[in-house]
Amino acid sequence: MASNTDAEAKKELGNKAFANKEYDEAIKHYTAAISIDSKNCVYYSNRSACHAGKKDWESSASDAKECIKINPSFIKGYYRLANAQSEQNEFDAALATIKQGLGIESDNPQLQKQLRQVKARKASLKRAESSKSEGGRTSDGMPYRNLDASTNKEVMDLQQQLQTTTKEYRMVRVNIQRAQKDKKANEITKSELEKLPQGTDAKMYRAVGKMFMLTSRSDIMSHLDESIEKEGKVESDLGGKLDYLERRMKSQQQNIQELTKSATAE
Repeated sequence: MASNTDAEAKKELGNKAFANKEYDEAIKHYTAAISIDSKNCVYYSNRSACHAGKKDWESSASDAKECIKINPSFIKGYYRLANAQSEQNEFDAALATIKQGLGIESDNPQLQKQLRQVKARKASLKRAESSKSEGGRTSDGMPYRNLDASTNKEVMDLQQQLQTTTKEYRMVRVNIQRAQKDKKANEITKSELEKLPQGTDAKMYRAVGKMFMLTSRSDIMSHLDESIEKEGKVESDLGGKLDYLERRMKSQQQNIQELTKSATAE
């Protein structure tokens, strides 16, 4: 009796054929693997990808459904099924599949991107149908594409989020500059104090709120060291937040572009 090792060997042969875009050959090997171990969801997922490579979307969807049936937590199965459904213009079914997958792994970037793409394709098809029924022209005689209400709302929500993120990004940058300025001022003050000879009788004062208190040289130096260290930590922490906000802004901008790229006049 063949073992799972035999099935994995067939899968590896299928992977090599798939990498070379030899889809029929790959399908043959994955089918052989399935005949040995029919409960391995990966074999169905891989064969679904082969059918997709051949643009046989019905077979791709069938294998993806079997993959999900065997292992409902296998995220790639949802991606493959939604892809096949979308290619057959079954956009509502594709969106439902994607949402199922996101219900298991809500932050999956592949499914999140696919969700935006399917929504954009659905909106594009609606615009094309509307354009065809109305002659495909705007009042000035140019072809047009307008966002539907659902996509328009999503774009507006993303724009609002982008505005909020941009505002927060600017505030963090200002706070970093303030911390850098305070740190630099304290470093200069410390440097000047270090130039004074030890044991000097010069009176020294430290600002405390709106008051100035007579303070020893050692206490002032200690206070400056603590302030410099504190401001350095603030700068470092805010720097990390600034990087995060910058990535978030770029992601939001990309999301908006993906939703609106087909909503322009041709």
